[in-house]
Amino acid sequence: MIIYFNIPGLGGSDTEHWQTYFEKSSESMIRIEQKDWDSPECEDWINTIEKKLQPYYDKHEIVLIGHSLGCATIAHWAKKFKKTIKGALLVAPSDIENPAYTFPANGFTPMPLEKINFKTVVVYSTDDPWVSVERASYFAKCWGSELRSVGNAGHINVASGYGVWEEGQHILKSI
Repeated sequence: MIIYFNIPGLGGSDTEHWQTYFEKSSESMIRIEQKDWDSPECEDWINTIEKKLQPYYDKHEIVLIGHSLGCATIAHWAKKFKKTIKGALLVAPSDIENPAYTFPANGFTPMPLEKINFKTVVVYSTDDPWVSVERASYFAKCWGSELRSVGNAGHINVASGYGVWEEGQHILKSI
């Protein structure tokens, strides 16, 4: 059985976000709750992921679903813990090294650029204010990820019209 773990970005994902709809669509989808969604500490976030996944390693296949800062968190987790899981869907990975990224997030830079040792799919938008097409492509290349564009879709969040996201569900099934 596959267990899916949602890893939202800064601020979490509200009730209308596609990650929340994903969770409602399956009993095998679990949100990893962080203790601080607004001023995150990278080490806390990745340790929380590891603690949550530990009971599942031997019994289930694991797929992670990250959005925005959640993608950087998954990359940091993969680098530190070097676990082999089924895969990860990395949606709209924020470029945390861009000077425009002024949100309070401690310890997330530099962005890990090591190859991730499990299947990953990076989904990006051509007009995302938090990651350029070039940087999304660069992250995908470094991580060894499949790269998929969803066109002009903003930050692929509620503000850009992404609540129920059927295309995302289809991409997830490819992992």
